[in-house]
Amino acid sequence: MVHEPDKDTVDDAAWNEAVAREAVIRSLVSLDRPGRSDFFRACHKLGLKRTRLYELIRTYREHPVTSSLLPRSAGTRQGSRRLPNETEAVIAGALRDFYSTRQKPSINRLHKEIRRLCRSRGVRAPSWHAVKARIATMDPAELARAREGSKAARDRFRPVPGEYTAECAFDVVQIDHTLVDVIVVDRQYRRPLQRPWLTLAIDVASRMVAGFYLTLEAPSTASVALAIQHIVQPKESWLAGLGIDAEWPISGFPDTIHLDNAKEFRSQALRRGAEEHGIELIHRPVATPHYGGHIERLIGTMMGAVHLLPGTTFSDIDERGGYDSAANATMTMDELERWMALEITRYHADRHGALGIPPLAAWHEAAVRRVRPVRHPHDLAGFMIDFLPSVDRLVRRDGIHLFGLRYWDDVLSIWAGRVDRPLRVSYDPRDLSRIFVRAPDGKRWPIRFADLRRPPITLGEHRRARTALRERGLALVDEQLIFDTIEAQRALVDEATVRTKAARQLVEKRERALGAAAPNKSPARTEPAQADEDRPIDWSKVPVYAVEEWS
Repeated sequence: MVHEPDKDTVDDAAWNEAVAREAVIRSLVSLDRPGRSDFFRACHKLGLKRTRLYELIRTYREHPVTSSLLPRSAGTRQGSRRLPNETEAVIAGALRDFYSTRQKPSINRLHKEIRRLCRSRGVRAPSWHAVKARIATMDPAELARAREGSKAARDRFRPVPGEYTAECAFDVVQIDHTLVDVIVVDRQYRRPLQRPWLTLAIDVASRMVAGFYLTLEAPSTASVALAIQHIVQPKESWLAGLGIDAEWPISGFPDTIHLDNAKEFRSQALRRGAEEHGIELIHRPVATPHYGGHIERLIGTMMGAVHLLPGTTFSDIDERGGYDSAANATMTMDELERWMALEITRYHADRHGALGIPPLAAWHEAAVRRVRPVRHPHDLAGFMIDFLPSVDRLVRRDGIHLFGLRYWDDVLSIWAGRVDRPLRVSYDPRDLSRIFVRAPDGKRWPIRFADLRRPPITLGEHRRARTALRERGLALVDEQLIFDTIEAQRALVDEATVRTKAARQLVEKRERALGAAAPNKSPARTEPAQADEDRPIDWSKVPVYAVEEWS
């Protein structure tokens, strides 16, 4: 089995080179019978020999992700190949005075010029790849402005005013959030809680809803990741879990995801997760709502339907009038999610005003127009881990320490004291009882609490417990004290649930988070999941949807 290198620890120059390789090699392997000219163009574009290109193609066929194409030197300690200051000065001057000009010299000509300057000054000349790496660190917009002019730079790096258009299915998918115009109730007492958040995605070419995610929490990187996961996964088993018999054929990797500039859309986890799977991210310019017109109209359509539900808040106070939204609220989050799925499948079958046909029919037509078929993940369950928040942690002799909690598994013993760099650790804020550690060979391992008696907790509960301990002047490194505080807080919240709405909100969020994130719980499956002690873990048994975030 081939394992990809650790994409989270490589430097930007190596990662950008892998991203460039992936785009070229993906196009090459999609050809039925590539000719010699196709390989020649790929070699020229990537600056590779044919033997190296063939190696990369074989690697990519076995493991079709960007990190499999990282340069061989990926992971080398920063500074171990640092060029002399005199050489760096020559490169910087040549980039400024020779390369960043309207004559647009090639990298080969730039390299020759740098070698000439180095010989004349008696300093060490850099390699071609070192020069290319320096170019990769330059601002592409500034470089385009210097080499091609301001207009070309604007055209390339700033969208043309107007709406995005797409001819083929999954060319462009737009994503945005909104507060749903309805108040939901808790499952136990069915008393009003709050308005939930909806993350919604639309395929621009067909106007099909590509996916959605409903949560009680404000938008975050986790909710974006779950929405993208719903876009990518097939919908049949998920619909069956909701008891819905309808057609929703959209799944796979969109070519481009169009986003606004919210903080959760600019995270490194989202950027590198998208690059890992060959998905382009485009952020619309600030204060230009017309760039997101398709998703804005879809949100308006969905909220118009929500206004017919009991407990709706309508669009504004004037429209609501004397209607008591909280008193009339009746739907739980689970019921609202199922209603939303039913409403979306109904929308797919209705004639769309701008298209003249239903979005479902438009999807089938737009899918036929694609030059290449929609790509799907080779590992659907593991796909989610690429988008989870992550940090770097050293493997100590007693395990991994994260958030003041200790994690251990026997697999860590092979790295403790032997790996002198931190490993990438991904965590699910809905359930901190398990983290995911990326080994030096790129393989992911699930690691649980060192003390298996510890109950699952959410990141939100952990933060509140540490805040309470800090206010009491107690040590924050006492793991037992943290869990004792969480248990005491849970008991207080449970007792107050009947009396206060805020307490019911906390209970509802906690139960949805820990219940849906449980390893053996998935609405689309009834078979038991593989035991955690089996190594390596079978990622097909990890739930792929319907988990509730807690951050």
